Amino acid sequence: MRTTGSTLRRSTRLLPGALIILVTASCSVNRFAVNKLGNALAESGTTFAADDDPALIEAATPFSLKLMESLLAASPQHRGLLFATASGFTQYAYAFVQQDADRLEDEDVGRAAEARTRARHLYLRARDYGLRGIETRHPRFSALLRTDPRGAVAQATIQDVPLLYWTAAAWGAAIAISKDQPELVADQGLVEVLIDRALALDADYGDGAIHGFLISYELSRQGAAGDPNVRARRHFERVVELTHGQLASPYVALAEGVSVSRQDRREFESLLRQALAVDPNARPEWRLANLILQRRARWLLSRTDQLFLDPGASSSGRTAVPVPLATAVLSFARQP
Repeated sequence: MRTTGSTLRRSTRLLPGALIILVTASCSVNRFAVNKLGNALAESGTTFAADDDPALIEAATPFSLKLMESLLAASPQHRGLLFATASGFTQYAYAFVQQDADRLEDEDVGRAAEARTRARHLYLRARDYGLRGIETRHPRFSALLRTDPRGAVAQATIQDVPLLYWTAAAWGAAIAISKDQPELVADQGLVEVLIDRALALDADYGDGAIHGFLISYELSRQGAAGDPNVRARRHFERVVELTHGQLASPYVALAEGVSVSRQDRREFESLLRQALAVDPNARPEWRLANLILQRRARWLLSRTDQLFLDPGASSSGRTAVPVPLATAVLSFARQP
């Protein structure tokens, strides 16, 4: 009995240590499972991008985004998930919220304003995930960006380009629809240093995604040398070259940004017809992006008379829709 009691006492003393080991192992297994699922979700963009039913993707995306946010709560430093969440919220906001807001403008100004506010919140949510993703390699990046923007982005390497791009795209898109938010508009310089650093590190990233973004951005860049329309066209030409003319977004971006601002109706219509001539099935990985941008092209063509009120207007003409800094965000560019 003494031997049995002694053994029992030793076993009892060992039990807390054994429980700690089991709990730790369980947490490790759970984290492993979360990370594996996170990896799978982070790599699922191609499945969505190749779909031919935008309505189905519009309905499915919120669940996917909330699932990724739930996984990030368990694994907050998962870089792939942070990338996927930043890019996913940006694309969802542009494709299915901001475009709805633009279309509602002529029918119900109040509902359009509500949708635009929602889009802004989603873009800023995406921006914050992008900044968190960058901070997995560069701690305190966000704080340094506010105090020393160029010093902050100087830390970035080519591995950071995807997150630099999506952070800039989300932030820039939020600014583009927030002209009544001066504190947000004041962040435009931060967007600029992010996208310019990405351009310097890997100019042709994501089949020209950075160039696509800059088609529109060059029109609002402050203090740059030369004609912004010329700079925008150079970016346009590079995207078309990289994508062999099989992506609709650069045609829409140039038409909606440059052609409208210059009041060049002929070019506007020609560019949008080229966008509509793109075969969505030629590149399955761009199918969804092309279908969504072609829908926007048709809507823009339907508003031609509103966008070009005076056939004799000068190049300083009016723009009836916000300059679409997010037109290029439907690139479904590769993850880090």
